[in-house]
Amino acid sequence: MAHVTALTPTDVADLVAAALRRADATATDGADDLVARARRWGPDLEAGIRAVFAAEDADALVVRLAGAVVDGWLARPVALRDRDRDRLLTPDWFQRPDALGYVAYADRFAGTLDGVAKHIDYLRELGTSYLHLMPLLRPRPGANDGGYAVADYREVRGDLGTMADLEALAAALHDAGIALTIDLVLNHVAREHAWAEAARRGERRYRDYFHVYADRTEPDRFERTLPEVFPDFAPGNFTWDDEIGGWVWTTFNDYQWDLNWSNPDVVCEFAEITLHLANRGVDCLRLDAIAFLWKRLGTDSQNQPEVHGLTRALRAVARIAAPSLVFKAEAIVGPAQVVHYLGVGDYAGHVSDLAYHNSLMVQIWSALATRDGRLLVRALEKFPPKPTTTAWATYLRCHDDIGWAIDDTDAWQVGWDGPAHRAFLSDWYAGRAPGSFARGEEFQVNEATGDSRTSGTAASLVGIEQALESGDVPMLERAVRRLRLAYAMVYGFGGIPLLYMGDELALRNDTGYRDEPEHAGDNRWMHRPRMPWDVAGHRHDPGTLEGRVFAMVRHLGDVRRSLPSLHAAVESVPVETSNPSVVAVLRRHAAGDLVQLYNVSEEWQRCDPRVLGWLADRELVEHLDGEVPRVEDWQLVLPPYAAVWLTAR
Repeated sequence: MAHVTALTPTDVADLVAAALRRADATATDGADDLVARARRWGPDLEAGIRAVFAAEDADALVVRLAGAVVDGWLARPVALRDRDRDRLLTPDWFQRPDALGYVAYADRFAGTLDGVAKHIDYLRELGTSYLHLMPLLRPRPGANDGGYAVADYREVRGDLGTMADLEALAAALHDAGIALTIDLVLNHVAREHAWAEAARRGERRYRDYFHVYADRTEPDRFERTLPEVFPDFAPGNFTWDDEIGGWVWTTFNDYQWDLNWSNPDVVCEFAEITLHLANRGVDCLRLDAIAFLWKRLGTDSQNQPEVHGLTRALRAVARIAAPSLVFKAEAIVGPAQVVHYLGVGDYAGHVSDLAYHNSLMVQIWSALATRDGRLLVRALEKFPPKPTTTAWATYLRCHDDIGWAIDDTDAWQVGWDGPAHRAFLSDWYAGRAPGSFARGEEFQVNEATGDSRTSGTAASLVGIEQALESGDVPMLERAVRRLRLAYAMVYGFGGIPLLYMGDELALRNDTGYRDEPEHAGDNRWMHRPRMPWDVAGHRHDPGTLEGRVFAMVRHLGDVRRSLPSLHAAVESVPVETSNPSVVAVLRRHAAGDLVQLYNVSEEWQRCDPRVLGWLADRELVEHLDGEVPRVEDWQLVLPPYAAVWLTAR
């Protein structure tokens, strides 16, 4: 990494002021505020760039990015500048207890962007304040990795609508108090993207946007330490392309070309794209595959320090030109690495604003399968504190498969074998293990390691599908309680909980994907169903499964909003209890502490009441169902799959 030189806070501000003068825009309303923000976040921009590039290249790149800032701000609609002001006054908008996310594919949810706008009332019923629409920028035709092979960042998928429709949707969401998130794929573009097409035509400038090698010498050296992301779909990390006459780095699929982020031109392109999308009304960019940006021989080319410098610089560009925009890092990596995407040391609070808490999701499923929460506690207690200005994005399910990221050391510390436990979870959630309640399917078996991942909706994985098939009413009751417990853990952990489309209606696996040629080979589409609006029509009927689950999820959100201790600035501290089947989560807050207890089994359980800490001597309030656990023989008693949130009265 390049040496970071001493920074002068006015450097970028001076560059921005000069660019305003050249544009004859110094008298434009808000120009002084723009320069003030450049003075505030300019050092971040410089620090990020100078951590990656040598001095001469860094100097030139900072000048170019200052120009991009001014161009982006001048193009920013007045309504969004007003939104910037409001967000600057409430910078913790995504950390507050009333922050609730909903995640969906626009076409699967409502057909088109206009269709999504027509269902905003549905989102508000759930308390949604943050809507993430899965990849909607124009992908390549044919296979496109679920939209993650982008052919044009400035156009919307034709079947969804237009960029004008996206702007209209963002405005309607804003009026309803909902922020809009979309995906920004950073690591790669489609082979059909204009940059890749220019490279294939022989334009040297654009060839340098990619990692291209004339023979296998360098690719083979890299491959010695590179993992395979999709061993079934796309073995290896390089693809020969006849038109470009070389081996192209393709981490994910042969049609997704990895970008060369050591090229300053690529950095500038994405700074402009970031501001273009922000100016359409986007509030949050999910930084897809961010861990893969920087390539380094002899490593797995993930989580390299340059990634954090680049993100810091891009975030500073947005903070100056469009400060209502936040970044969410899609970094599905271990605890020691993921916190870096929120920032540690000098980077604390200067990288992304949000990051996925993948480990929480994995550990909830592990605890449900084993009826044992010790591994959950062991894994989550390793997480270092995050910056107080950031938040975890917590979730039970998402559009992707579940990768069983169980650390061998964590497993050993609770007396388990890591590989054996991963194999058990794969078998359990594929419905192969004796006594399994799940109806999932195995995804991407890695023959070298024996590991595999899992596809399936939350309802099918917790046992609702199996219970309905068998007509077993007690089994269905247990499955619904299991789903409630799991989502209570997601909603209660802090950060911003993300509800994946259909979980609020207990939608089961959709095997119809097998009849769609473009999806048939990828069983992740089983948990990407289309929204059955006729079924959603039952959501207010408590006599239906859909009505019961919808009310359950909505209630979790209502309770969450009422508890100041669920502000994301506060850390959740999971602790072991005297009973492996009971997990406690503690949150210390100046407005009042919150103790959460979870029984991850279908049996009545007891635990030592001292886990309540100082709350043990106070009169307690239980917030989810109003029933404070009783004490028998000096033990707290918890019913099957209990989820209990306790504060002092």
